[in-house]
Amino acid sequence: MALICSSVLMSEDFMYWESNFAPVVLADLTTQSQIESGSSNVTLFTNGDAEISADNTATAQLSYGTDSLVTEYRLTFSGDGSSATGGSTVDWTVYDSFLTTPAAVTHVPDDNDVVVTLYVRASNYADDVADAGTYTATQTLTAHWVGP
Repeated sequence: MALICSSVLMSEDFMYWESNFAPVVLADLTTQSQIESGSSNVTLFTNGDAEISADNTATAQLSYGTDSLVTEYRLTFSGDGSSATGGSTVDWTVYDSFLTTPAAVTHVPDDNDVVVTLYVRASNYADDVADAGTYTATQTLTAHWVGP
């Protein structure tokens, strides 16, 4: 009598953020033409293709009371989606248009993570100098499962 045992390794699909992005603190705008930018990054773990979308509401715009700043975002990935899990850079885009077409994250087998860097840039409107104060915004990025 022969007993044959075999095991099949079945893995569940997964996608999750390592943590939240750390707050980005920008230098004060002290002149009309000054532009300030900063960034924060976090790792997205996935074993399949994904898309990342963004919040395009007023909460994503830097504001203080009734005053606001020109607020733009940019997104980069540690991989290109070809040789390592990742995607193409999303260039500077005004907050209310940022990632209206989600950014594609292409999974490369045996590379189950990608560092996603979110950049924010602030400037005054051409015809207005913002009031002094602490301007805040909250940008929410959401990763959506696309598949294997």
